[in-house]
This record gives sequence, structure tokens and C-alpha cells, in this order.
Amino acid sequence: MSTLSPPVSVSVNGEPRVVDAGTALDHLVATLTTAPSGVAAAVNECVVPRGQWAATTLGEGDRVEVLTAVQGG
Repeated sequence: MSTLSPPVSVSVNGEPRVVDAGTALDHLVATLTTAPSGVAAAVNECVVPRGQWAATTLGEGDRVEVLTAVQGG
């Protein structure tokens, strides 16, 4: 018998999204950008250092912002 958790609703860059319960921030970021650098992420208005993305799991109602640096002028 499986004990899978139900999906959770989060906000990603202001847009609603449903993710699997326990989804890590690094996995979510990977679905949004393939940029190897210049990416920052915040959960509930707190910046999460890149080294902590894999250990940061998303929960119901979390607000995630993912920003990618843009070069040019």
C-alpha cells in the first residue's frame, strides 16, 4: 500500500503551480531554466543559497521567486 503525499499548490514567479509534495527547490528551478549560473531563488521572500536548494523542500502555499541574470545593454 502506497503512502504518497498529495500534491501541493505553490506560487512560482506569481503564477500558481502544483508540484509533488516534497519537491526540492533545485528540481523546480531546473524545470524553469537551464542556465548554469546567474540564477537566484527565494522561498517566501527569503533568498535560499544555491548550496541549500537540494535540501529546501516546498510545501503548501510556498511563494517561490526564480530570477535569472540577463546580460546586455
